[in-house]
Amino acid sequence: MPESRSLILDGRTWAEVSLTALAANFHSVQKHVGPGVTICAVVKADGYGHGAVECARALESEGAQWLGVTDAAEGHALRGAGVKARILLMTGIWKGEEDTIVAQNLTPTIWEPWHIESLERAARKRQSVLPVHLKLDTGMNRLGAPREALPHLCEMLSASRHLHLEGVSTHFASAEVLDAEDARRQMKRFEEGLAVLQNHGLNPPLVHMGNSAAMSARPDTWKTMVRPGIALYGYSLEFTRGGETAAVAALHLRPVLSWKTRVLTVKEVAAGQAVGYMGTFVTKTQSRIAVLPVGYADGYPRLLSNRARVIVGGEYAPVVGRVSMDLTIVDVSHIGGVAVGDEVILIGQGTGKASGKTVDAVELARLCESVPYEILCGLSQRVPRVYL
Repeated sequence: MPESRSLILDGRTWAEVSLTALAANFHSVQKHVGPGVTICAVVKADGYGHGAVECARALESEGAQWLGVTDAAEGHALRGAGVKARILLMTGIWKGEEDTIVAQNLTPTIWEPWHIESLERAARKRQSVLPVHLKLDTGMNRLGAPREALPHLCEMLSASRHLHLEGVSTHFASAEVLDAEDARRQMKRFEEGLAVLQNHGLNPPLVHMGNSAAMSARPDTWKTMVRPGIALYGYSLEFTRGGETAAVAALHLRPVLSWKTRVLTVKEVAAGQAVGYMGTFVTKTQSRIAVLPVGYADGYPRLLSNRARVIVGGEYAPVVGRVSMDLTIVDVSHIGGVAVGDEVILIGQGTGKASGKTVDAVELARLCESVPYEILCGLSQRVPRVYL
């Protein structure tokens, strides 16, 4: 084992990222949508907490032609790390970034007239043609061009000599709700937008609507590109129909990230004693508790206080008391032999005696009344990532 990795694994808490699982998920998604659909592998938000550079390099080596990031800053970081794949800036641009975007061959998403004007000037200065993707607002009312603005934008793009409309996109508000009327309405509006583009002589080859949810369950949205994010990192969304959980075609996905720590100390606590801040947990009997060197500063949410469980000593152990900034307490009274330095799984699958036991980001998200995206993205930079 390399010394650097050994030092990390001997430390307080760390996350293990399986690039093998990431590669398998990428190929599973490609098989699902077929060879005729291009994958834009989303690595925004530091690869959903997994590490954007390392994940981007791994995906590129597996054949990913496109990577999706939030903005030019994230794109710049990937280019600085030697990533050569096409990079889509999914949330537009800021004024002053246009020269860097052109110089680094980043592909901006546009929807404002000034986007076109500033990028046209920057591309003209370098005597180049910059590919751009036009985003349509089909009803989410977040980003994108509304229907009434589309004809003018088409005229500007048609007149542009230094911009090439390579793609057109939109984003669903509730693709995981299979009978959602708003999703059908968005699809209809998107088709109407494509017709407006065609009437202006614009026929971009890359047409994309599908995030992980639509990619998983709505083949009629795939068009020529999809933008999977959470699916690449091993999580399937929960789909509903009529308010009930609904099954969709299974994607064979493996969680990419495991989060681990070690027991910092073990204490015997008498019955009737308060544990942690504000005494929100009181022992009912003589208890044995283990203190873990992880807290909300590491991204382990305070909302998990007295709710979550971890895996230690081959068993589940409940979190007791409030999660604090740097420490979390678990009850190991029912688990024999737990000692300082023992490995504890916060997110991941147990092995050996703990085989079959799992705590995943979905479980933690439900306890926090949140989504697995937030749990994964919330892992702080204080938690070192180890790439396997």
